[in-house]
Amino acid sequence: MITSRAWAGKRYAVLGLARSGAATVAALLAGGARVVAWDSDATKRTQILPVHGEGDQPQAGGGGGEPGTAAGSSLPTPSTTGLRPAVPLPMNGEDLVVADLDTLDLSTFDALVVSPGVPLNRHPLAAKARAAGVPVIGDIELFAQARAELPPHKVVGITGTNGKSTTTALVHHMLQTAGVPSLMAGNIGLPILSRDPLPAGGVYVLELSSYQIDLTQSLDCNVAVLLNITPDHLDRYRDFEDYAAAKARLFTMQAREHRAIISIADTPSALIARALSAKGEQLIKIAPGFCMDQSRWPRLQGPHNAQNALAAINVAEALGVPNPAIDRALESFAGLPHRMELVGERNGVRFVNDSKATNAESAAPALAAFDRIHWILGGQAKSASLAAAAKNFGNVVHAYTIGDAAETFAAALAGQVPVTVSGTLDAALRAAVGNAEPGDTVLLSPAAASFDQFRDFEDRGETFRRLVTAL
Repeated sequence: MITSRAWAGKRYAVLGLARSGAATVAALLAGGARVVAWDSDATKRTQILPVHGEGDQPQAGGGGGEPGTAAGSSLPTPSTTGLRPAVPLPMNGEDLVVADLDTLDLSTFDALVVSPGVPLNRHPLAAKARAAGVPVIGDIELFAQARAELPPHKVVGITGTNGKSTTTALVHHMLQTAGVPSLMAGNIGLPILSRDPLPAGGVYVLELSSYQIDLTQSLDCNVAVLLNITPDHLDRYRDFEDYAAAKARLFTMQAREHRAIISIADTPSALIARALSAKGEQLIKIAPGFCMDQSRWPRLQGPHNAQNALAAINVAEALGVPNPAIDRALESFAGLPHRMELVGERNGVRFVNDSKATNAESAAPALAAFDRIHWILGGQAKSASLAAAAKNFGNVVHAYTIGDAAETFAAALAGQVPVTVSGTLDAALRAAVGNAEPGDTVLLSPAAASFDQFRDFEDRGETFRRLVTAL
């Protein structure tokens, strides 16, 4: 795992014990830190504790304190029910205490480490920490702090409202094709602190959401990428300008001599690029409408993927990847699940899973990539408007709306495309199959979140795949 001696002897509060939180606790303990951790889920609280053999005494509060207490704390030593932890925790004599952080004096901590899912604009603990002058950070900031102790390496940071995952995976694939040690982390793959350090010459490719950037203070990316900025996550920010400013912070953390790659197809991104003009030749601007031959890239179709590919190509070139390896990678890239993923073909009809498209802006590229589309959309709407996708409505033969937004989206489409209020994904798919002709595409690109009917967008996409397989 990635850890740092700089954490030794410091005291950290960790809020949220899912995968990244559990990895954070393990890394901090390995670095010699003292940790107080909390999660509202009792199961996660139990799983974070070390497992002890029969007859052993719990050691989570070990380190020289009074019997029954955590060392250096008046908190009771937590017990364990024997459930295995989500991440193996190397106990080295430092403290691990599980306790409700809301009951503690946060001013005694060196930092509050939270998961990106914690809404910083309205969570009381975040406000409490800020009032006490305690930094509120995430695992990406801890990685940035640990970099000085890692073998010589480079870091690529990729952000944007849409296209981050595909571009991150494509850059990683280009590096792997060229034989360069690399790994993906951040908003994709396994938590960064749970990974083994790369050997000298390796490249860490990080997908970074605005939430993760908010929790990061010192990540100097050798190459930083901005793909686009469109309205999203506005419940977490004062306004759209505040959201755009969060994206811009990726570049303010950069050294002047490090490369910035920015697609200037939208005004906020173009303004960020203009503000970075002092970087000179280290600033690469990707203009909209750049024509590329995508015919040999089966998993990179559509105008949006041309932009993603061009960003990845610029990153690879900045890192010294030879052009033949870049070409091979573009041709062999397998794509990502739930992002314009071809999941089947039946009687000449293609079925495409684009469940990751959770707003109209991210659904628009799929509508542009195919002709004669039977469009399944709906769910928990982030907006009642579908205007961002409207320029591609001409490719839609019929729409089928589902979930909480079924009626709202049907009203938004009325008079523009034929629409059926289907309610459920199963019903929508059956209706689409009944109407589709050879050469048509049945596309799940919901333009809405999934939480009304599914666990998450992945669950929604997997359900679509299962239903298509069962046809």
